[in-house]
Amino acid sequence: MRENELSAQLLAEGFSLIYVWEDGPGALYPEHTHRVETAHVILKGEMTLTMDGASKTYRAGDRCDVPAKAAHSAIMGPQGCRYLIGER
Repeated sequence: MRENELSAQLLAEGFSLIYVWEDGPGALYPEHTHRVETAHVILKGEMTLTMDGASKTYRAGDRCDVPAKAAHSAIMGPQGCRYLIGER
């Protein structure tokens, strides 16, 4: 799917704020929370997300959703990561 189609899909699911974010290789987000639910659709590269004590690596085409107020951390892969974010 193309970026605009993915954005349209997130809008249809009720995500009102949608934007693209890009991080460099090895960028690290220590454990944190968000006030709202977030969806992350990987466009390029990879991200390893840790939540509830489990880590999973997401690559281009994968999607990970993080519930509101869920503690999580993330580290980007060796090529960095470009991803579409939806918030609701």
